[in-house]
Amino acid sequence: MRILVHHIRQLLFIGVFTLIALVGNAQEIKPAYQEGEWFKFRVHYGLITAGYATLTVEEAKYKDIPVYHVKGFGETSGISRWFFKVEDYYESYIDKETDLPYKFIRKIDEGGHTKDKVIDFDQKNHKAHIFNRKHNTRTTVDAAVDVQDMVSAFYYLRNHLDTSKLKEGDETSVTMFFDSENYPFKLRFLGREVMNTEFGKIRCLKFRPLVQSGRVFKEQESLTVWVSDDENKVPIRIKASLAVGSLKADLEAFKGLKHSFKIVVDN
Repeated sequence: MRILVHHIRQLLFIGVFTLIALVGNAQEIKPAYQEGEWFKFRVHYGLITAGYATLTVEEAKYKDIPVYHVKGFGETSGISRWFFKVEDYYESYIDKETDLPYKFIRKIDEGGHTKDKVIDFDQKNHKAHIFNRKHNTRTTVDAAVDVQDMVSAFYYLRNHLDTSKLKEGDETSVTMFFDSENYPFKLRFLGREVMNTEFGKIRCLKFRPLVQSGRVFKEQESLTVWVSDDENKVPIRIKASLAVGSLKADLEAFKGLKHSFKIVVDN
């Protein structure tokens, strides 16, 4: 059970908020999301529900700059919570014009392992100012140009990825800032697929994250991400193929989409 919970934690609290973190070629921005958008994901191993995660978009200001304040929350549930209680909070303050983050908050409690960090990004001077609230320490380190955090990368993608030009085998990269360092992340486009969901059949873009072994995911894990092939670019499913079965995070509910959600209608 502890091994299964380990995979649940990775998929729920790293997968949902980072696996979809890629960036396309520069193009005229067509907003894909808006204030009031909300997603809920169910993480499950077969019929067993392991946990839930939500993403919420609100309007706010960061030092008088209009931003989107995105809140992510994930927790284990049921028997998984009894064996390994997890409550994770993620927040990002994203510039409405550039889609770059100004502030990132990560407060987690994973089976007693806790972290509580606030990171302020100086995008002009490429610095990350880190306040470790748990230990009451402050540090400043170099950040990559146009660096993203674990949450903002997904929203940057939704506004910038030109899906019409994607070809099977294409790879895209983005640099994310995680804990106290720049983290290279690459994603490979696997093609298009129609997914059967509880909302109906959805046309999706299928991706395979390529991660550095031993950093976040183990080498033998095979991760796949499906994103709706429409103007919303909604995450539909994230799957981790394990030695026995697979662990999935499926979109269970949503509201406040900026564009209509397209369902495939059979003739």
